[in-house]
Amino acid sequence: MTAKWGEITVNEVVSAIGGRQISGSPDKFIRGLSTDSRRMIPGDMFLALKGEIYDGHNFLAEAINAGAAGVIIESNNNRRKELSINNPAVITVSSTLKALGDLALWWRKQWGGRVIAITGSNGKSTTKEMTASILSLKANTMKSPGNFNNLIGLPLTILLLEEDHRMAVLEMGMNRAGEIARLTRIAEPDIGMITNVARAHLEGLGDLNGVIKAKGELLREMSQESTAILNGDNELYARLASIFQGQIITFGLGKMNQVRAGDIKEIGYCTQAFNIYIKGERVPVKIKLPGIHNIFNALGSAAIAFCSSISSEFIAQGLEDFRPLKGRFQIIDLKGGIQIIDDTYNSNPSSLMAALQTIKALKKQDLVVGLGEMMELGKEASKYHFDAGQLVAGAGARYLVVLGEHGRQIIEGACKGGMDIKKAYLAANHAEMIDAIKAQVREGDIVFLKGSRKVALDKVVEVIKGYFGVKSA
Repeated sequence: MTAKWGEITVNEVVSAIGGRQISGSPDKFIRGLSTDSRRMIPGDMFLALKGEIYDGHNFLAEAINAGAAGVIIESNNNRRKELSINNPAVITVSSTLKALGDLALWWRKQWGGRVIAITGSNGKSTTKEMTASILSLKANTMKSPGNFNNLIGLPLTILLLEEDHRMAVLEMGMNRAGEIARLTRIAEPDIGMITNVARAHLEGLGDLNGVIKAKGELLREMSQESTAILNGDNELYARLASIFQGQIITFGLGKMNQVRAGDIKEIGYCTQAFNIYIKGERVPVKIKLPGIHNIFNALGSAAIAFCSSISSEFIAQGLEDFRPLKGRFQIIDLKGGIQIIDDTYNSNPSSLMAALQTIKALKKQDLVVGLGEMMELGKEASKYHFDAGQLVAGAGARYLVVLGEHGRQIIEGACKGGMDIKKAYLAANHAEMIDAIKAQVREGDIVFLKGSRKVALDKVVEVIKGYFGVKSA
């Protein structure tokens, strides 16, 4: 690996991003890259990104005063007078967002390890974490932190790769056409996985065909020498498989899959034991997660590990060691025998259905549900929220609290599904939702909370946890 922070020069950055240097020394060494002037470390190169709320060009002076070795700016900005301080290296480009991706691609080409890219409508974060849990037992593995899965987060993750990293597990998200294609060109994955395709981000993609096309961009942009891993049980598998001409490995429950699960058993309240069959080999595994959807996540991770020459012993150990992420069907024991299921990280119709089906199978107590609306569903949003209400009623919820613009449609659907209108409440804000839940929860109840990230139901989770108290281990 020839790219190493502290040893690359301004001139190398200019060459990597196709920029134009207008001041400063081309031989100056760069300590790192920063997109936030508040977190600048002297010697960093500051990249001025333009976002929906903030424009990094408005913070050039702060970055330079913090010791930036140089700045990357867009050629049409009008704040160049601030760049005379301390004579930093100044590089201009047509788009700083594109420059970030180009720099990450250059960095990835210098690095000699293996890149795994994971996308899909549901399960990609859990599959990413499960995969990293397995691979890290064999090799030093980098994984996308948090939700660093977009045109900013993924390149920044790649730029953290160091020589001793041998594997990189990258999550790819999107909400409009073309994003996965660009992310794939930046990451150049050796292995690419699509966990599944379902109705999500419809506002930017139009319909399910748009989702298929957008997720399929991974397969269109991958090298034919790489390996694609697909959910063989997904009804849209054939359409996805037709896109890719290279090697395809499938996972699922069906016997036609190269990586499949069988002999599934529940152990206790939320642990599942099953066998993974990989090309004739039987691998007994346990995961501390409920729900059939998490078995699919485990199978996808096992398929990636298999393609990475990881032994069955490491696959079993990595899956057993895995623990659920915050906000992704995280079961928390509260005092009084109450359990809160925190699934607030995000929501779409298929993930909500999977969660409620899992709760219905697990439920031994009364169920109180708090739902936030599901974003980016386009013209069919009202229908999907009505259907969500019916799912809540079908799961046997005793009480329902909803928050958001489509809350009325959720309640209408719940009533259509048989729920008493007096057992459903439309909250105007977080405080009202919290008060309604606190008033309804009784000893031994399950409280399930889920909504799109923008609804921020994680705030409700934290207050409810504090009110009832988390049970000590």
